[in-house]
Amino acid sequence: MPFPTTEARGSLSELITQGIVAADRLPMPTPVPNVPGYKDIETHGTTVIAVKYKDGLINVADRRATAGYTIMYDQAEKVLALDDHTLISISGSFAKSVEVVRYLRHTFKYFERSQLQPMSQEGKLMELQRVIANNMPAALQGIGAFIPVLSTFDTEENQGRIYFYDAMGGQFETAEYGAAGSGSAPIRGAFEYILRTKGPFRNMDRLTALKETITLLEIAADLDTATGGSAKFLPAAKYITADGIHDFTDDEIKSALGRA
Repeated sequence: MPFPTTEARGSLSELITQGIVAADRLPMPTPVPNVPGYKDIETHGTTVIAVKYKDGLINVADRRATAGYTIMYDQAEKVLALDDHTLISISGSFAKSVEVVRYLRHTFKYFERSQLQPMSQEGKLMELQRVIANNMPAALQGIGAFIPVLSTFDTEENQGRIYFYDAMGGQFETAEYGAAGSGSAPIRGAFEYILRTKGPFRNMDRLTALKETITLLEIAADLDTATGGSAKFLPAAKYITADGIHDFTDDEIKSALGRA
C-alpha cells in the first residue's frame, strides 16, 4: 500500500485519488447513471430557507420530497448537521444530497482525527464547493442536481454566516438570508418586503425571526406545487448559536404558524 504524501494526510479526497483508501469503502458521492427514465423516478427536495437573527442563525424547510409530479414522502429531513456549529439545508436531488452530507461528515471527522484539530471554516467551504463542482456533469444531464444552503456559526468571529451556491459550485455569502429549491424564487420579493418594513433579520429575536421565516415557507407552499405545507406535518426548524445546534420545539413552531 502506498504511503500518503504530506498533502494527502489531512484530505480524504486526496487519499481516494492516490488509491490509498478504496473509494468503495467510503460514502463518496457517486456518479448518477445516465439511463432513460432515471430523472422521472429521482426524488427531489424543495424549499429551504436560512436567516440570521441577533444571536445566531435559523434554518427551516418543508418536509415534502417529490418525484416528477408524485409526492413520494411528506416527512423528509432537509436540514442536517455537518458538525457542532454547521447546518446544511438541501434542495434538489434528495438521494444525492444525503450522500454528499455523509461524505462531508466523514471528511470533517477524518481531518480532525488525522490533524488533531478541526478543519477550518475555509476548508469546509472548499470541500462543499468541490463536491458541487464535481457533480456538474450529472447536473447538466438534468439528474442528480442539488443546491444547498450552508449555515455556520463562526466561533472565532462570534457571528453566524450563510452561504448559498450555484450549480457549478460558485459560492456567495449573504448578509441576511439564503434560500434554495423550487419555492425560493417566488418568495424572493417577500424577503425584501420584510427587510424594508420590519428591518433586518439579524436584529430580530429568535422567535420573531422564526415567525417571519415560517411565514415565508408557507407562502412558498402556496405558490409552488412541489413545496409541502404544514397542514399534515410541521416544517423542520433548527437554529445555531455559539453553544451549538438546537431544535425548535413543536410548540414554538405551532406558535409561529399561529396555532398556539
